[in-house]
Amino acid sequence: MNRFRAMAYPYVLFISILVVIPMLLIIAYAFTVEGTAFFQHQFTLDNFARFFSDAVFLQVLVRSLRVAVFTTIVCLILGYPAAYCIAKSERRQGILILIITLPTWINMLVRTYAWVGILQDNGLLNAVLGTLGLGQLHLMYTDFAVVLGMVYNFIPFMILEISAALSKMDPSYLEAAEDLGANRRQSFLHVTLPLSLPGIISGITLVFLPAVSAFFIPKLLGGGSYVLVGNIIETEFLTAGNWSFGSALSLIMAIIIMLSIYLTRRIDRNRGEVS
Repeated sequence: MNRFRAMAYPYVLFISILVVIPMLLIIAYAFTVEGTAFFQHQFTLDNFARFFSDAVFLQVLVRSLRVAVFTTIVCLILGYPAAYCIAKSERRQGILILIITLPTWINMLVRTYAWVGILQDNGLLNAVLGTLGLGQLHLMYTDFAVVLGMVYNFIPFMILEISAALSKMDPSYLEAAEDLGANRRQSFLHVTLPLSLPGIISGITLVFLPAVSAFFIPKLLGGGSYVLVGNIIETEFLTAGNWSFGSALSLIMAIIIMLSIYLTRRIDRNRGEVS
């Protein structure tokens, strides 16, 4: 047992250096006045008061949550049928999963830049529409472009989680439902959908968390005027040099993310107890 416990030490060290220590630094900066040397400053709550007292920051937070929720809903609506088809295609399941995961092998920033070339006024999409005589669409720097970029980047997480849950489902449940007189719609609503809820909840978590804190997708596809919380955090750290306020924003987002994880796990736990 001691030998196996010793094998965990490198992982503990890894997590401490890359997760625990940075989080402690963020907490320390968040509760100090502006600066880059937190041990020289005094304790204060001004960074949080500034955020909650300024209506602009609250509007940005609401917009970030709205975009993340809408992105998650779109990923769920589009991802569930794709995951269902993958789970049902036993012979081609491997190649279908490869097709879904293949774009993720490319850096997310590069993939987002590709959408800039597609959606801009002189991009590929408008070139095709112009060739067909259908006019032009002005899609760049809009809510549609931002949501499209997020859905494209994050939908594989939703598809893979749901397809994994559906693949684990025992086919005998559907056979039993059919023997009891259930049609396909009833079998799906009362058997398939409930059994896929763990995958849905995991997919929602994996999509919502990066969507609510994304910064370069709205920056590239939404333009400088489209600002989410992630963009403000980036600006405070890299441009304004206000590490204290940036850390406070990061801590607020971390709390929101942890609450989201807690609520989704609580729903999953309650569903398991009921079933």
